[in-house]
Amino acid sequence: MIDTEPATLEFFEVRKSYGPTEAVRGVSLAIPKGQFVALVGASGSGKSTLLKTVNRLVDLDGGSVLFEGANVAGLPLPALRRRVGYVFQSIGLFPHMTVAENIAIGPRLAGEKLSQDRVAELLELVELEEGMAQRKPDALSGGQRQRVGVARALAGQPRLLLMDEPFGALDPVTRDALGERVRKLHGELDLTTVMVTHDMTEALLLADRVLVMEAGVIVADETPHALLEGRGGATAQGLVAVPRAQAERLAELAR
Repeated sequence: MIDTEPATLEFFEVRKSYGPTEAVRGVSLAIPKGQFVALVGASGSGKSTLLKTVNRLVDLDGGSVLFEGANVAGLPLPALRRRVGYVFQSIGLFPHMTVAENIAIGPRLAGEKLSQDRVAELLELVELEEGMAQRKPDALSGGQRQRVGVARALAGQPRLLLMDEPFGALDPVTRDALGERVRKLHGELDLTTVMVTHDMTEALLLADRVLVMEAGVIVADETPHALLEGRGGATAQGLVAVPRAQAERLAELAR
């Protein structure tokens, strides 16, 4: 069946170098509205750099990125970042601000004030109690801080959600629970989501589509089902081999 949804995000021959190192080498792809995409690869493969070209945390050396048909290079930066939610790898909460102030920082920079009711609504979305609004980040667990990071990314009611290794620093139980919640929010809020991860298990469980990067290029573009059937090439299958081998060992232990 032909996908009739318009592309939310398009990359055309995107290039970025750091000195002699080509981090992204001519990437072209389209991500339709409503898709949950995982961008997977080893450290240094270029996945985080590619993600950051969308909200202009990284400037291009060549090519273009289109968000909802408009070149991001020509969009006012505050307006662009208002429409694109971003969850940082390091969480990035301001330690001197309360949870409520951290959540409201994006709208505040855009000249808007977030009401207490809206803060409470956002906390509820990420399954945190309203009473946490006046706490400081150092009073929260790692999982709670990352949930606040997700709430902050959703505060501007974005249509696109970008996540850069969002669960990497969390314990396995918290990581699994927060991953499931983000996947549900993706559907409930009608988002298009792009998540960078080095964890192929996470990509297979959460995403509709998995893009594998190596040395600055996309070397595989498959559904999780296709990857589990053996498609995608050697690099992709090398990543799939890890969770597959773990599953086989667990099955042996259960006998």
